[in-house]
Amino acid sequence: MACLNGGPLDAHAQRAARAYGAAADHYTRPALSFWNRFGAATVSRLRLAPGQAVLDLCCGAGASAIPAARAVGPSGRVLGIDVAAPMLELARSRAAREGLAHIEFRQGDATSTELPDGGFDAVICVFGVFFVPDMTAFTTRMWRLLRPGGVLAVTTWGPGLFEPANDLFWKAIGEVEPSLFRAFNPWDQVTTPEALEELFARAGVADPDVVAVPGRHELGHPDMFWDVVLGSGYRATVDALSQEQREAARAHLLTMLRSGQVTSLRTDVVFGTARRRRRESAGGPPLQ
Repeated sequence: MACLNGGPLDAHAQRAARAYGAAADHYTRPALSFWNRFGAATVSRLRLAPGQAVLDLCCGAGASAIPAARAVGPSGRVLGIDVAAPMLELARSRAAREGLAHIEFRQGDATSTELPDGGFDAVICVFGVFFVPDMTAFTTRMWRLLRPGGVLAVTTWGPGLFEPANDLFWKAIGEVEPSLFRAFNPWDQVTTPEALEELFARAGVADPDVVAVPGRHELGHPDMFWDVVLGSGYRATVDALSQEQREAARAHLLTMLRSGQVTSLRTDVVFGTARRRRRESAGGPPLQ
């Protein structure tokens, strides 16, 4: 069992760690450019200033941490935390190429960082909150990590992610292994402004600004969706198949994608931000 920060990862976190650790081998391919696009879009909403301290939880390969480091400059600091070590290696390599010496990537469980309350000007979680079993406790903890005047950013996928290819993927999976049909798709838990607002309310996050932004992601060829499969959360499902099942699912999926000439994917996003009042304490209800 994986063990970080002195305690074992629960089964949910272990599965996410395995999936995204494996997905690192496809994560930087052109078909997956949406990771960097939405990471940068999240950071652009925060109005970060030079010298600020930023925490990026579930940071992956640095899609939001890298833009944050550029924004706060060498007088600032950025800490990225993720359970998937291969993702962090990608992030460190990218930071080194850009000469961003003020950014650190640390392997750990984002839900139990042991970081002190009130230590950051911004806390970011892009496409990560839905992997946590207790999203309310996690969001409460992120809120408490902010200094007065600090800003929290939580970004989730909108409804219909990667449609029409998503339905075709699950159809192909269902035909080779029915028990895995839609068995791991936690990103569907929080897909509307109302759902994210409710999460913020349960966590005690005050006055959030939540907006849904429609989007499309274009592929150069239908076959490129298989790169998306292997470089995203779908990887958990694919890696649960036998080699024979995997090859059969891939062949059937690509046949359907080519038949429909599917190259345009739905990528709606929900951006949520909230700023802690400058006179407000970083304290809050204790986590269970």
